[in-house]
Amino acid sequence: MLRLLLPVLLLLLGVGGGVGAGLMLGGGEAAPEAGADSHAAADDGHGTDDHGAAQDDGHGATPASGTEFVRLNNQFVVPIVRGGAVRSLVVLSLTLEIESGNNQAVFDREPRLRDSFLQVMFAHANAGGFDGSFTEATAMDPLRAALRDAARQALGDIVSDVLIVDITRQDA
Repeated sequence: MLRLLLPVLLLLLGVGGGVGAGLMLGGGEAAPEAGADSHAAADDGHGTDDHGAAQDDGHGATPASGTEFVRLNNQFVVPIVRGGAVRSLVVLSLTLEIESGNNQAVFDREPRLRDSFLQVMFAHANAGGFDGSFTEATAMDPLRAALRDAARQALGDIVSDVLIVDITRQDA
């Protein structure tokens, strides 16, 4: 019985410690409100405050209908299991880039969206995607594409992209 209870307790302790550390370290930042336009929060020097209007985001393409960013409230915790034991935990924070005015649709479908994201992350973890230098671009590209596809299946074409804004691996 103790052999089964100990890994579960360690997992809960690790998750609790990671969440606590994340709240303490990230607690100074004010998260954008669900309807807040991230371009207004981060002044890009253009001097405009066009909520929802098309504007250059400084990354090349200018969205035709305007986009906004919706940060998912809770982090994703993915256990990395090797040899039947939890060897490490990966904690991710995600933000969705969506068409302006559709942030409520994200929150209405968040449970289904989180489930889809977790399926993608578990499959990525089981394939060894979080092993070694997992933050290299070649290692992250398949995860990003799979997350974007999962978001589009859950929400439709309102999703432009899924941004991995924070990722940490805590080895046991």
